[in-house]
Amino acid sequence: MESVIHDILIALTSLGYAGIAIGLMIEVIPSEIVLAYGGYMVSKGTISFIGAIIAGVIGGTIAQWFLYWLGYYGGRPFLDKYGKYLFIQKHHIEKAEKWFQRYGAGVVFTARFIPVVRHAISIPAGAAKMPFMKFTILTVLAIIPWSILFVYLGTKLGSHWENIEKVAGTYTTPSVIISMVIIILYFGMKKLRAIKRSAA
Repeated sequence: MESVIHDILIALTSLGYAGIAIGLMIEVIPSEIVLAYGGYMVSKGTISFIGAIIAGVIGGTIAQWFLYWLGYYGGRPFLDKYGKYLFIQKHHIEKAEKWFQRYGAGVVFTARFIPVVRHAISIPAGAAKMPFMKFTILTVLAIIPWSILFVYLGTKLGSHWENIEKVAGTYTTPSVIISMVIIILYFGMKKLRAIKRSAA
């Protein structure tokens, strides 16, 4: 981990719960690392496990609200022009748009567990004017297990929390597979219903 990022992380998390939430809101540092360090703080007794989860859910949700509203009001032209300043790559947005168009609003939940589209999926959701409350509920339901997992791993790693990226794959790979299966089943059910409606 680069020293600058490390220093930012230490400065943020020194604020306790607020630091975890802010770290996830600004998304300068990957959420896995912020949450893992939060877990390390739990292992030291600085903060509570439940408190770290709540801070993670609040910060992660607000970050996704921001991207949702960018998509809602700014649309693709704005993001193509300014997305790079927000650490949002054009090909990430393109992939997220394809996923949203193909699988519909339900993908807002499952895509949270899949690299590349995990954060960008909020943008096409906003651009498509997906109901805000529905978007929020699906987002929170996905962020809760994600936060629990990485805070828990952080508590187990303790002072070795920086190894989270090496350890995480063992846990996130099954999540990706399960998410893909859910998406396929969801898409298949939509197709089946459409066929039944057309045959009626």
